[in-house]
Amino acid sequence: MARPREFDEAKVLASARQLFASNGYHGTSIDDLVQATGLLRGSLYKAFGSKRNLFEKILAEIADDFKATPESLDLLTVALKDLAAVDKPIRLLCLKIVGKNSKTYANLLGANLLAKMKENK
Repeated sequence: MARPREFDEAKVLASARQLFASNGYHGTSIDDLVQATGLLRGSLYKAFGSKRNLFEKILAEIADDFKATPESLDLLTVALKDLAAVDKPIRLLCLKIVGKNSKTYANLLGANLLAKMKENK
């Protein structure tokens, strides 16, 4: 019989979501995720399989009922910039979010990028 998880998955996902949104996919290491989530490396891999699978789970969660919050826009930007061109499941999730409103999302993402640029002066 499998042992029940001894962590709150929603809290782990929220911590990882925040980290990916602020650092990007490539800018977030497994060690960063271990520190942010409080999970041991082995527990993180056992629960999610890989950093990429964890990111996909987070993106799938926000894709189901996308709200254009700053964090969600940052995650979508990260997915588009870092993974969508080479990762079909991530690309499909991005298309699910953007859908027929690509011009609206292009404007939202552009405004989000400009705001981030101004924040980091």
